[in-house]
Amino acid sequence: MSDSKTWMCLICGWIYDEAAGAPEHGVPAGTPWADVPMNWTCPECGARKEDFEMVQI
Repeated sequence: MSDSKTWMCLICGWIYDEAAGAPEHGVPAGTPWADVPMNWTCPECGARKEDFEMVQI
């Protein structure tokens, strides 16, 4: 999945990688950011999905 993107929490800096997902937080590997539920929150600080920004790593 070479076109996967990464998203960073603007509050605490936690990174969501689409390829890895966040299975321990209810998001399976390979889940595109658009498919992450709107009520999902950052596992580190509880920030909302809208507090994330796409970043290049």
